[in-house]
Amino acid sequence: MSVHFRKLALIGIGLIGSSIALAARRQGLVDTISIATRRPETLEEARELGLGDSYTLDAAEAVQGADLVILCAPVGAYEGIARAIAPALPSGAILSDVGSVKAHVVKVVGPHVPAGVSFVPGHPIAGTEHSGPSAGFPELFANRWCVLTPVEGTDPVQTEKLAAFWRAMGSKVETMDAAHHDMVLAITSHIPHLIAYNIVGTVADLETATKSEVIKFSASGFRDFTRIAASDPVMWRDIFLTNRDAVLEMLGRFSEDLSALQRHVRTGDGAALEAMFTRTRAIRRSIIDAGQETAAPDFGRPHDTPPEPEPVPLVREHGGGDDA
Repeated sequence: MSVHFRKLALIGIGLIGSSIALAARRQGLVDTISIATRRPETLEEARELGLGDSYTLDAAEAVQGADLVILCAPVGAYEGIARAIAPALPSGAILSDVGSVKAHVVKVVGPHVPAGVSFVPGHPIAGTEHSGPSAGFPELFANRWCVLTPVEGTDPVQTEKLAAFWRAMGSKVETMDAAHHDMVLAITSHIPHLIAYNIVGTVADLETATKSEVIKFSASGFRDFTRIAASDPVMWRDIFLTNRDAVLEMLGRFSEDLSALQRHVRTGDGAALEAMFTRTRAIRRSIIDAGQETAAPDFGRPHDTPPEPEPVPLVREHGGGDDA
């Protein structure tokens, strides 16, 4: 399905929002882009980078005439944003987001979505440890998954139109239930980040001499933990607070497995350790086979730039609004 939107409104313009702006512009998916954010300095940075066509501190102003609105702010701000933009959302528009939790988004945004607006929450599973408007790049979504969790009663044509938008930016798209998404992401993303923050925090608490040696001799394991732990603290604060049930469930399972591993080490049970490591090694192979990683060695060398998504033919869907 080819896709085109007259006006895209991005509410929030950090790494994900700026990458959407760049990718959508490169692929010719939108006529105009309106950007809103709450901080004047962030808005000015977006303006200097030329990420949009119009800029405002008023989210309601940004969504006027938009046929696609994507919330790219921290999840904790969603309810207030939804309340503010609801009266200005045009009938026929699609309202989506990029948050890493979905059940909470459905709960706090859903009640404010007016009739005639299709609410299709989304989560592009892509990112880096960098943040802000200048962190974005159009290849961010290439060959990465984007999960959509449309609410009950959403027009499937609108859901597919949004899916086509993400595919045109290079993503692979899957649709699932919001609660199921949150449980899956709790173990694949949220718990690893929690562990990374904890391990790096432990190093921060070490004696000065020991800490400096840990940093000096960091190998790939600890080095990769520090990359993860450098992610946006506000975003991750909101993720853990809004997906607490799934995180606690998976953290409980992790703690039980960690206790078993601790017992194997304490008792010198080499056979059990080897069996566990052999089983978990197979998970790494399955991730590579699924195309989510490569088998190439990585010892701090830069990765190749992801391939750009192929240009797509456009079907322009005009009829009112802010045609450029």
